[in-house]
Amino acid sequence: MNGYSKLRIALGSDERSHVTDFVEQELRSRGFDVQLFGPLRDETAPSAWPVVAREVAQAVAAGNADEAVLFCWTGTGVSIAANKVPGVRAALCGDAETARGAKAWNQANVLCLSLRSTTEARAREILDAWLSTAADPSEDANVRAVNEMDERLRGAQSAERAG
Repeated sequence: MNGYSKLRIALGSDERSHVTDFVEQELRSRGFDVQLFGPLRDETAPSAWPVVAREVAQAVAAGNADEAVLFCWTGTGVSIAANKVPGVRAALCGDAETARGAKAWNQANVLCLSLRSTTEARAREILDAWLSTAADPSEDANVRAVNEMDERLRGAQSAERAG
């Protein structure tokens, strides 16, 4: 058993592919509790990337998953959509160092990957970096500043809609 065996990871994509199947197997082989979303769970499930991203992000925000991995063709769409859910910090990562930095400095909790450009070898490298990196406490003030900005802007948008 590894040190991550109790970690619950939501895994979603707008389509099933060899790389999504590889990532699912890689996570399961490391002992994670993997929760599938979209076509990865059921071929008849909603497959629009905004829907899958919202469902995965809500699972993380609600505490039903500790972290998540999301895919779409570029990875950009699911990253944008997931970041609309309060409490989610989604990062599009195309390499291991970006994934490491997203976890350490930005306290990201949703890893977004491109179906088009992520090979199995690169996915393994990115997962290794993501899963072995903890938040850097020296970045707490920056993360708080982003959270406060998010709260202020969401509050201002709500007030504008109500007024």
